[in-house]
Amino acid sequence: MSNKYELSFPKKVRLADVSIREGLQHEEHFIPTDAKVYYVEESILAGFKRLEITNLGNPAFMPQFRDAEELLKRVRDSRRLSQAGINFDDIEITAVAIRESGVDRAVAARKEGWGPNRIGMMVSTDEEHHFANAGTTLPEYWEEAKRCIDKCHEVNVKVFGTVSTIWGSPISGPTRFEDALEFTKRWLAIGADDIEHADHDGSAPPNQVYRYYSMMLDELPNTDLHVAHFHVTRGWGPANVLAALHAGVDIHEGVLGGIGGQPTNFIDRVPVRGTGEYYYQDPNIVGLGSLEDMLVMMDEMGIETGIDVDRVLRLGRMWEKTIGRRLRSESILNGRIPKKPRDEFKRKGLAERKAKRGEEPGQRYPADWPEKVELPPEITGTQ
Repeated sequence: MSNKYELSFPKKVRLADVSIREGLQHEEHFIPTDAKVYYVEESILAGFKRLEITNLGNPAFMPQFRDAEELLKRVRDSRRLSQAGINFDDIEITAVAIRESGVDRAVAARKEGWGPNRIGMMVSTDEEHHFANAGTTLPEYWEEAKRCIDKCHEVNVKVFGTVSTIWGSPISGPTRFEDALEFTKRWLAIGADDIEHADHDGSAPPNQVYRYYSMMLDELPNTDLHVAHFHVTRGWGPANVLAALHAGVDIHEGVLGGIGGQPTNFIDRVPVRGTGEYYYQDPNIVGLGSLEDMLVMMDEMGIETGIDVDRVLRLGRMWEKTIGRRLRSESILNGRIPKKPRDEFKRKGLAERKAKRGEEPGQRYPADWPEKVELPPEITGTQ
């Protein structure tokens, strides 16, 4: 078949599982550390080499991550992973550390041998949104970020810089792609190792996703630099992943069950600072793209992920039990698309009925019909 009928996209992608950090920060009950360790182990054993597992911010504001140091230590010391021959030199363990105090915790942990080997910091192109999120002006934060990157690189910790409000701000309204491009270049100029381009609240329609990433890759074609991060509040998640793939982006992040969102305002019924007023009341309308659905879609498209899809689908069903509700993955209900006949669903009697009618096995049209049909030009529109 001619290539003109083929959608262009990378034939191999790198997927990041950010379930434990991004997914759990919106949950209103504390997820036990034992469960977090188990899911990190399972994710690595399923083939993920990029994982974001905690936040090193102030646990008074985000108590879901009060176990950050314990989790990092236990993952590094995991007997299951050691017995499976996992080499942590091949695994990227990421923690978010928006402010310098969190970065200092990451650096100290790294010096002790169990800290993350990648951390993330964040800016928004809308300064009002950035101030609401980080509490600094943009110039103030750029100076802080530069100091933090230098500290991290001294102990061989990578830093990714997030650019947010690319497709609009919930506070100030429309934003410009040109600003996001300049912010990306600024991150790289001060030493960031890669960039997470974040649709922070599900505001990006697919055509604008394609336009943005196409513009970005025209300017900065090294795909190692670009990570796609899509929140889903209007059902556009898979469409946005496809649009980014079509533009050429080959690093994508997802969450089991499609959960996540802004840090919760409650933990175990106790109010915490969290996000404040800008907070979605229904956890089932927010989150990142479903990792299970993303994997099944890519597998059907023939994209190489290096991930054991069936193992992740089993993990997704367990994840629902841990979270305690039905989540937003369609694939854990419907599974993968069958690749061979399913005899259990066949209705009995087809062969007998065809024989009774004098039809050949496999015959699909009446015997006196032509082998190929020719349609008139007034129907095909080729006149």
